[in-house]
Amino acid sequence: MAIEPDQLDQSRLELAAMLKHLRKQAGLSGVRLAARCNMSQSKISRIEGSKLRPSLVDVEQILRGVSASPAVAAEVMAMARIAQTEWQDRKALHRKGLDKKQLELAGLESATTEFRYFLLSMTTGLLATPEYIRESIVHAPSAQQAKAVGMKLERQVVLLDRSKRFTFLLTEQAVRYPLVSPDAMAMQVDHLASLSLQANIRIGVLPIGVKFSNVPLSTFTIYDDRLATIETDLGAAVFRDPKDIGSLIDRFTLYETHAAFDDDARELLAEWAWSFRS
Repeated sequence: MAIEPDQLDQSRLELAAMLKHLRKQAGLSGVRLAARCNMSQSKISRIEGSKLRPSLVDVEQILRGVSASPAVAAEVMAMARIAQTEWQDRKALHRKGLDKKQLELAGLESATTEFRYFLLSMTTGLLATPEYIRESIVHAPSAQQAKAVGMKLERQVVLLDRSKRFTFLLTEQAVRYPLVSPDAMAMQVDHLASLSLQANIRIGVLPIGVKFSNVPLSTFTIYDDRLATIETDLGAAVFRDPKDIGSLIDRFTLYETHAAFDDDARELLAEWAWSFRS
């Protein structure tokens, strides 16, 4: 799933302009359309001015209010789904402060029951040793690093909540990427094997020789069935549309069928840990 930050910003502007055009084409004032949609006139104005991102329900109400044809409605709803995607720029995140991101993630994790992680190239902080975490944020401003490491380690407590279920799928590349020294990597891989024994955690691994997808891969996380993120080196896209989340759940479920779990996974992890020690 390709993510283009510029496209996301442009889609919001295009959606706002399209909704305004449809209102005018229908010969309606903002006040009349607001009455038809059971919205305030100021909300219609903010949506058309791209100052408020409308929900999919908002867009459906507006389309009904302007009596849009099925073809036009389908086109606009597709545009609205793209506009619902939020882009979080990595450089802007560092300027804002890594602690703010950690607090945001902790809140999201607190409100989630079922977690699905597909890890393409590195291990996530929830599964990482302190040394691995420190090296993973070495690119961040030095003043933020110590606090961010502490907050990442504090977030790992969520794994002990047995009311929550976690499934982590890691490619062999994610497990074996040599982010830290060989001895530290061996400990990191051992840590994954240890966590896989916990009742509420499933850790699956996908060896390099296993073909499990015909499309380009991206790291992604799914929180219940209400929110998902896809990460790139430039940042992360946040999806809230049920269709997008459903598509990622389907993809995750397919990947699961090709992954090694339980004893099979631990056997591979032991082999990979030994490769670092030797």
